[in-house]
Amino acid sequence: MGYALLFPGQGSQSVGMLASLAASAPQVDDTFREASAVLGWDVLRLVREGPEQELNRTQRTQPTLLVAGIAVWRLWRAGGGPLPKVMAGHSLGEYAALVAADAIAFGDALKIVELRGQLMQDAVPAGAGAMAAIIGLDDAEVEKICAQFPGPGVLEPANFNAPGQVVVAGSKAGIDWLLENAKTLGVRKLVPIQMSVPSHCSLLRGAAAKLGERLQQVIVRAPSLPVIHNIDGKPRTAPDAIREALIGQLYHPVRWSQSVSAMAQSGIGAFFECGPGRVLSNLNKRILGAGSYIALEEPEGMQQAHDKVAAGAA
Repeated sequence: MGYALLFPGQGSQSVGMLASLAASAPQVDDTFREASAVLGWDVLRLVREGPEQELNRTQRTQPTLLVAGIAVWRLWRAGGGPLPKVMAGHSLGEYAALVAADAIAFGDALKIVELRGQLMQDAVPAGAGAMAAIIGLDDAEVEKICAQFPGPGVLEPANFNAPGQVVVAGSKAGIDWLLENAKTLGVRKLVPIQMSVPSHCSLLRGAAAKLGERLQQVIVRAPSLPVIHNIDGKPRTAPDAIREALIGQLYHPVRWSQSVSAMAQSGIGAFFECGPGRVLSNLNKRILGAGSYIALEEPEGMQQAHDKVAAGAA
Protein backbone atom coordinates (compact mmCIF):
# COMPACT_ATOMS: atom_id res chain seq x y z
CA MET A 1 0.00 0.00 0.00
CA GLY A 2 1.26 3.47 -0.92
CA TYR A 3 0.10 6.84 0.25
CA ALA A 4 -1.10 10.00 -1.49
CA LEU A 5 -0.50 13.63 -0.57
CA LEU A 6 -3.48 15.87 -1.20
CA PHE A 7 -3.59 19.67 -1.31
CA PRO A 8 -6.83 21.48 -0.33
CA GLY A 9 -8.43 24.30 -2.27
CA GLN A 10 -10.45 27.41 -1.60
CA GLY A 11 -12.56 27.22 1.53
CA SER A 12 -9.77 25.75 3.70
CA GLN A 13 -8.27 29.14 4.56
CA SER A 14 -8.55 30.83 7.95
CA VAL A 15 -6.76 33.60 9.78
CA GLY A 16 -4.05 31.95 11.88
CA MET A 17 -3.82 28.80 9.77
CA LEU A 18 -0.74 26.63 10.32
CA ALA A 19 0.17 28.62 13.45
CA SER A 20 0.87 25.45 15.45
CA LEU A 21 3.28 24.13 12.84
CA ALA A 22 4.93 27.52 12.44
CA ALA A 23 5.58 27.74 16.19
CA SER A 24 8.01 24.83 16.01
CA ALA A 25 9.12 24.96 12.38
CA PRO A 26 10.58 28.17 10.91
CA GLN A 27 10.25 26.74 7.37
CA VAL A 28 6.53 27.56 7.47
CA ASP A 29 6.86 31.31 7.96
CA ASP A 30 9.94 31.36 5.72
CA THR A 31 7.79 30.03 2.89
CA PHE A 32 5.22 32.77 3.46
CA ARG A 33 7.99 35.39 3.45
CA GLU A 34 9.38 33.97 0.21
CA ALA A 35 5.95 34.30 -1.37
CA SER A 36 5.63 37.88 -0.11
CA ALA A 37 8.80 38.81 -1.98
CA VAL A 38 7.45 37.29 -5.18
CA LEU A 39 3.95 38.79 -4.97
CA GLY A 40 4.83 42.21 -3.54
CA TRP A 41 2.43 42.07 -0.59
CA ASP A 42 2.73 40.67 2.94
CA VAL A 43 1.31 37.17 2.73
CA LEU A 44 2.49 36.21 6.22
CA ARG A 45 0.84 39.22 7.86
CA LEU A 46 -2.45 38.52 6.10
CA VAL A 47 -2.40 34.91 7.27
CA ARG A 48 -1.47 35.74 10.84
CA GLU A 49 -3.52 38.91 11.38
CA GLY A 50 -6.19 39.07 8.68
CA PRO A 51 -8.58 40.71 8.24
CA GLU A 52 -10.65 37.69 7.31
CA GLN A 53 -12.53 39.64 4.63
CA GLU A 54 -9.26 40.37 2.83
CA LEU A 55 -8.05 36.77 3.16
CA ASN A 56 -11.32 35.59 1.61
CA ARG A 57 -10.91 37.74 -1.50
CA THR A 58 -10.34 35.22 -4.27
CA GLN A 59 -7.18 36.85 -5.61
CA ARG A 60 -5.71 36.76 -2.08
CA THR A 61 -7.08 33.37 -1.05
CA GLN A 62 -5.61 31.45 -3.95
CA PRO A 63 -1.92 32.36 -3.60
CA THR A 64 -2.19 32.18 0.20
CA LEU A 65 -3.47 28.60 0.09
CA LEU A 66 -0.84 27.64 -2.46
CA VAL A 67 1.83 28.92 -0.06
CA ALA A 68 0.26 27.06 2.87
CA GLY A 69 0.29 23.79 0.95
CA ILE A 70 3.90 24.17 -0.13
CA ALA A 71 4.96 25.17 3.39
CA VAL A 72 3.53 21.94 4.77
CA TRP A 73 5.06 19.97 1.89
CA ARG A 74 8.50 21.42 2.61
CA LEU A 75 8.17 20.64 6.30
CA TRP A 76 7.13 17.07 5.49
CA ARG A 77 10.19 16.56 3.31
CA ALA A 78 12.55 18.35 5.72
CA GLY A 79 11.40 15.97 8.45
CA GLY A 80 12.31 12.93 6.37
CA GLY A 81 8.87 12.29 4.91
CA PRO A 82 9.29 10.13 1.80
CA LEU A 83 7.81 10.94 -1.58
CA PRO A 84 4.23 9.76 -2.03
CA LYS A 85 3.21 7.44 -4.84
CA VAL A 86 0.78 10.05 -6.16
CA MET A 87 -0.44 13.57 -5.45
CA ALA A 88 -3.58 15.52 -6.18
CA GLY A 89 -5.19 18.82 -5.25
CA HIS A 90 -8.78 19.98 -5.05
CA SER A 91 -9.30 22.81 -7.57
CA LEU A 92 -6.67 25.40 -6.64
CA GLY A 93 -4.80 22.67 -4.77
CA GLU A 94 -3.88 21.09 -8.10
CA TYR A 95 -1.33 23.88 -8.58
CA ALA A 96 0.32 23.08 -5.25
CA ALA A 97 0.55 19.43 -6.26
CA LEU A 98 2.25 20.40 -9.52
CA VAL A 99 4.73 22.61 -7.65
CA ALA A 100 5.52 19.79 -5.24
CA ALA A 101 6.01 17.45 -8.22
CA ASP A 102 8.49 19.90 -9.81
CA ALA A 103 6.23 20.54 -12.81
CA ILE A 104 5.87 24.30 -12.15
CA ALA A 105 8.25 26.56 -10.24
CA PHE A 106 6.89 27.93 -6.97
CA GLY A 107 7.33 31.57 -8.03
CA ASP A 108 5.59 31.00 -11.36
CA ALA A 109 2.71 29.21 -9.69
CA LEU A 110 2.22 32.06 -7.21
CA LYS A 111 1.82 34.57 -10.00
CA ILE A 112 -0.45 32.27 -12.00
CA VAL A 113 -2.87 31.58 -9.16
CA GLU A 114 -2.99 35.26 -8.18
CA LEU A 115 -3.95 36.02 -11.78
CA ARG A 116 -6.36 33.07 -11.75
CA GLY A 117 -8.14 34.54 -8.75
CA GLN A 118 -8.34 37.97 -10.35
CA LEU A 119 -9.65 36.58 -13.64
CA MET A 120 -12.28 34.58 -11.81
CA GLN A 121 -13.37 37.60 -9.80
CA ASP A 122 -13.57 39.77 -12.90
CA ALA A 123 -15.44 37.17 -14.97
CA VAL A 124 -18.71 37.46 -13.05
CA PRO A 125 -19.94 40.75 -11.56
CA ALA A 126 -20.44 40.75 -7.79
CA GLY A 127 -23.81 39.27 -6.94
CA ALA A 128 -24.40 37.85 -10.42
CA GLY A 129 -23.23 34.32 -9.58
CA ALA A 130 -23.75 31.85 -6.75
CA MET A 131 -23.02 28.32 -5.54
CA ALA A 132 -24.83 25.76 -3.40
CA ALA A 133 -24.26 22.22 -2.15
CA ILE A 134 -26.89 19.57 -2.83
CA ILE A 135 -26.81 16.92 -0.12
CA GLY A 136 -28.35 13.47 -0.44
CA LEU A 137 -28.63 13.02 -4.21
CA ASP A 138 -26.29 11.12 -6.50
CA ASP A 139 -24.32 12.67 -9.33
CA ALA A 140 -26.77 11.68 -12.06
CA GLU A 141 -29.74 13.12 -10.15
CA VAL A 142 -27.96 16.46 -9.73
CA GLU A 143 -27.03 16.56 -13.41
CA LYS A 144 -30.68 15.90 -14.29
CA ILE A 145 -31.86 18.75 -12.04
CA CYS A 146 -29.40 21.19 -13.59
CA ALA A 147 -30.59 20.20 -17.06
CA GLN A 148 -34.15 21.16 -16.06
CA PHE A 149 -33.24 24.78 -15.31
CA PRO A 150 -35.23 26.80 -17.87
CA GLY A 151 -32.93 29.82 -17.85
CA PRO A 152 -32.01 32.46 -18.59
CA GLY A 153 -28.60 31.90 -17.05
CA VAL A 154 -26.51 28.94 -16.02
CA LEU A 155 -26.90 26.12 -13.50
CA GLU A 156 -24.26 23.37 -13.64
CA PRO A 157 -22.51 20.79 -11.42
CA ALA A 158 -19.26 22.33 -10.14
CA ASN A 159 -17.77 19.86 -7.64
CA PHE A 160 -18.50 16.14 -7.46
CA ASN A 161 -17.06 16.06 -3.96
CA ALA A 162 -18.36 12.78 -2.54
CA PRO A 163 -21.33 10.44 -2.89
CA GLY A 164 -24.36 12.48 -1.93
CA GLN A 165 -22.51 15.80 -1.93
CA VAL A 166 -22.41 17.77 -5.17
CA VAL A 167 -21.82 21.50 -5.43
CA VAL A 168 -23.60 23.39 -8.21
CA ALA A 169 -22.69 26.81 -9.58
CA GLY A 170 -23.97 29.34 -12.04
CA SER A 171 -26.00 32.50 -12.36
CA LYS A 172 -27.77 33.84 -9.29
CA ALA A 173 -31.00 33.22 -11.16
CA GLY A 174 -30.11 29.54 -11.45
CA ILE A 175 -29.37 29.11 -7.74
CA ASP A 176 -32.50 31.11 -6.84
CA TRP A 177 -34.57 28.80 -9.06
CA LEU A 178 -33.05 25.81 -7.30
CA LEU A 179 -33.81 27.25 -3.87
CA GLU A 180 -37.40 28.04 -4.84
CA ASN A 181 -38.07 24.63 -6.39
CA ALA A 182 -35.93 22.37 -4.22
CA LYS A 183 -38.80 20.39 -2.71
CA THR A 184 -40.48 19.81 -6.08
CA LEU A 185 -37.16 18.74 -7.59
CA GLY A 186 -36.59 16.17 -4.87
CA VAL A 187 -33.72 18.04 -3.20
CA ARG A 188 -33.75 17.03 0.45
CA LYS A 189 -31.02 19.41 1.63
CA LEU A 190 -29.59 22.46 -0.09
CA VAL A 191 -26.83 24.56 1.47
CA PRO A 192 -25.91 27.95 -0.09
CA ILE A 193 -22.14 28.47 -0.26
CA GLN A 194 -20.63 31.86 0.47
CA MET A 195 -18.33 32.25 -2.53
CA SER A 196 -17.70 35.46 -4.39
CA VAL A 197 -17.24 33.58 -7.68
CA PRO A 198 -19.32 30.73 -9.18
CA SER A 199 -16.36 28.38 -9.71
CA HIS A 200 -16.04 25.52 -12.20
CA CYS A 201 -18.91 26.43 -14.48
CA SER A 202 -19.19 27.78 -18.02
CA LEU A 203 -19.42 31.38 -16.77
CA LEU A 204 -15.63 31.16 -16.38
CA ARG A 205 -14.87 30.01 -19.93
CA GLY A 206 -13.60 33.48 -20.87
CA ALA A 207 -11.42 33.63 -17.77
CA ALA A 208 -10.00 30.22 -18.68
CA ALA A 209 -8.98 31.47 -22.13
CA LYS A 210 -7.09 34.40 -20.58
CA LEU A 211 -5.47 32.05 -18.06
CA GLY A 212 -4.38 29.86 -20.95
CA GLU A 213 -2.54 32.77 -22.55
CA ARG A 214 -0.53 33.25 -19.35
CA LEU A 215 0.15 29.52 -18.95
CA GLN A 216 1.74 29.45 -22.40
CA GLN A 217 4.42 31.80 -21.05
CA VAL A 218 5.26 29.55 -18.09
CA ILE A 219 7.72 26.66 -18.14
CA VAL A 220 5.87 23.42 -17.39
CA ARG A 221 7.80 20.18 -16.98
CA ALA A 222 6.82 16.55 -16.74
CA PRO A 223 5.99 15.89 -13.05
CA SER A 224 8.52 13.93 -11.01
CA LEU A 225 5.65 11.76 -9.75
CA PRO A 226 2.03 11.32 -10.84
CA VAL A 227 -0.39 14.21 -10.26
CA ILE A 228 -4.08 13.42 -10.66
CA HIS A 229 -6.03 16.14 -12.46
CA ASN A 230 -9.48 17.30 -11.39
CA ILE A 231 -10.94 17.34 -14.86
CA ASP A 232 -10.96 13.55 -15.33
CA GLY A 233 -9.13 11.88 -12.44
CA LYS A 234 -6.11 11.00 -14.57
CA PRO A 235 -2.41 11.99 -14.50
CA ARG A 236 -0.55 13.72 -17.32
CA THR A 237 3.11 13.99 -18.25
CA ALA A 238 3.20 16.19 -21.37
CA PRO A 239 3.52 19.91 -20.51
CA ASP A 240 0.89 20.99 -23.05
CA ALA A 241 -1.54 18.39 -21.70
CA ILE A 242 -1.00 19.75 -18.18
CA ARG A 243 -1.69 23.29 -19.39
CA GLU A 244 -4.90 22.15 -21.10
CA ALA A 245 -6.04 20.38 -17.92
CA LEU A 246 -5.49 23.54 -15.86
CA ILE A 247 -7.39 25.64 -18.40
CA GLY A 248 -10.30 23.20 -18.60
CA GLN A 249 -10.42 22.81 -14.83
CA LEU A 250 -11.53 26.42 -14.45
CA TYR A 251 -14.88 25.93 -16.19
CA HIS A 252 -15.45 22.17 -15.85
CA PRO A 253 -16.50 20.39 -12.64
CA VAL A 254 -13.98 19.08 -10.14
CA ARG A 255 -14.29 15.28 -10.19
CA TRP A 256 -12.90 14.70 -6.72
CA SER A 257 -14.86 11.57 -5.89
CA GLN A 258 -13.71 9.96 -9.14
CA SER A 259 -10.10 11.00 -8.50
CA VAL A 260 -9.96 9.60 -4.96
CA SER A 261 -11.63 6.37 -6.01
CA ALA A 262 -9.09 5.96 -8.81
CA MET A 263 -6.22 6.44 -6.37
CA ALA A 264 -7.66 3.87 -3.99
CA GLN A 265 -8.14 1.36 -6.81
CA SER A 266 -4.49 1.82 -7.80
CA GLY A 267 -3.33 0.67 -4.35
CA ILE A 268 -3.27 3.85 -2.29
CA GLY A 269 -4.03 2.96 1.29
CA ALA A 270 -3.50 6.26 3.13
CA PHE A 271 -4.22 9.89 2.31
CA PHE A 272 -2.30 12.76 3.94
CA GLU A 273 -3.82 16.23 3.66
CA CYS A 274 -1.03 18.71 2.96
CA GLY A 275 -2.34 22.12 4.01
CA PRO A 276 -4.75 23.80 6.40
CA GLY A 277 -7.95 22.13 7.54
CA ARG A 278 -9.52 18.70 7.18
CA VAL A 279 -11.90 19.32 4.28
CA LEU A 280 -10.36 16.67 2.03
CA SER A 281 -9.94 14.14 4.82
CA ASN A 282 -13.65 14.42 5.60
CA LEU A 283 -14.63 14.12 1.94
CA ASN A 284 -12.37 11.11 1.43
CA LYS A 285 -13.96 9.32 4.36
CA ARG A 286 -17.34 9.79 2.71
CA ILE A 287 -15.97 8.51 -0.59
CA LEU A 288 -14.09 5.45 0.66
CA GLY A 289 -15.47 4.77 4.14
CA ALA A 290 -13.11 3.47 6.80
CA GLY A 291 -9.49 4.20 6.02
CA SER A 292 -6.43 6.22 6.91
CA TYR A 293 -6.88 9.97 6.50
CA ILE A 294 -4.41 12.25 8.26
CA ALA A 295 -4.32 16.05 8.17
CA LEU A 296 -0.81 17.50 8.45
CA GLU A 297 -1.86 20.97 9.67
CA GLU A 298 -0.86 20.27 13.28
CA PRO A 299 2.38 18.81 14.71
CA GLU A 300 0.41 15.84 16.02
CA GLY A 301 -0.90 15.01 12.55
CA MET A 302 2.55 15.39 11.04
CA GLN A 303 3.99 12.97 13.63
CA GLN A 304 1.13 10.53 13.12
CA ALA A 305 1.82 10.44 9.39
CA HIS A 306 5.56 9.92 9.95
CA ASP A 307 4.79 7.06 12.35
CA LYS A 308 2.46 5.43 9.86
CA VAL A 309 5.06 5.59 7.10
CA ALA A 310 7.78 4.28 9.44
CA ALA A 311 5.55 1.38 10.45
CA GLY A 312 5.11 0.43 6.83
CA ALA A 313 1.36 0.92 6.92
CA ALA A 314 1.49 3.43 4.05
